[in-house]
Amino acid sequence: MRFTPLLTAAFVCAFTYMLILERDTLLAFAGAQTPPVADEQVENGIENKPPVSVLVLKSEAQPVARGIVLRGQTAAFRLLDVKAETNGQVISPPLRAGTLVGEGELLCKLDPGTRQASLSEAEARLAEAQANNNVSANLVQKGYASETTAISRVAALQAAEAVVQRAEKEMEQLEIHAPFSGLLESDTAEFGALLQTGGTCARVIALNPIKLVGYATEQQVQRISIGGLAGARLIGGQEVQGKLTFISRSADPLTRTFKVEITVPNENLAIRDGSTAEIFIAMHGESGHLLPQSALTLNDEGQLGVRVVDGETADFKTVTILNESPEGVWVGGLPDHAEVIIVGQEFVTAGRRVTVTYQKDAS
Repeated sequence: MRFTPLLTAAFVCAFTYMLILERDTLLAFAGAQTPPVADEQVENGIENKPPVSVLVLKSEAQPVARGIVLRGQTAAFRLLDVKAETNGQVISPPLRAGTLVGEGELLCKLDPGTRQASLSEAEARLAEAQANNNVSANLVQKGYASETTAISRVAALQAAEAVVQRAEKEMEQLEIHAPFSGLLESDTAEFGALLQTGGTCARVIALNPIKLVGYATEQQVQRISIGGLAGARLIGGQEVQGKLTFISRSADPLTRTFKVEITVPNENLAIRDGSTAEIFIAMHGESGHLLPQSALTLNDEGQLGVRVVDGETADFKTVTILNESPEGVWVGGLPDHAEVIIVGQEFVTAGRRVTVTYQKDAS
């Protein structure tokens, strides 16, 4: 029977036991000494490790452009179908769509027909009623007529005046004028066309200023206010700016959203009614730090934050994301002046000593 494998196994087991459990005794037997650990290198039972080189950004708090984004569209400031108040044949030449018209400008004129004759007849009867009333008043004053006769003459005079006013109003309604300045969205009624009461003479649209219309959720409307700055990017890439002028007090019963309107200048009339728009409404201003998105990290509890330099050691600060931009991410929760680790933050923990290189020096 061979004893060599058994002796070898016993020797390995004994050596492993001495190396792990009796290391100091083994080193003393071998004549080696274990270097003492300095007290200043031990803190709370954990040895200090060598400092880690990190790249740091000196950041100053700045105002943050924060807001909400809505999908919406442009809408004419005013849009109206101008309709006839009486019937008649059009006797004015038509104005073509796209024509600029001023407030009060004539759009359609109707043939008066017998209305002028009716007005002349009403004026004649009014003159007769006035004369009869004057005669009646003199007779009553002299005692030759009763007061009842005088009252009936006054009633006849008032009725004649009403007929004249009605005839004059019908004459005025023969001319249809633009209620406000704007563009003709349609041709005016064609010459010779018969317009009935309520018939459309023309459609007038006012585009300067123009409105941006969107719908905000219940949470979003709590964060905006009338007069706030707003803007939009149109489907063609054009960017416009204006102010929030209206927030609905009543929610849409189907979507539970609230209508909001932004008024935007449109002096050259380049913005059309009904164009798709991506609307941005700014909220109340606050300050934050613009940092690279890669600077964000998580601590052991899963909280979002950044590593900062505090003296010669690293520290962890929780942050909240305020906004995002192509240049980075805006965060809040840091002091006005902060030294944020942007390279090497994943290799340090709170209390770890660091060797700092600032970004401006590295650049």
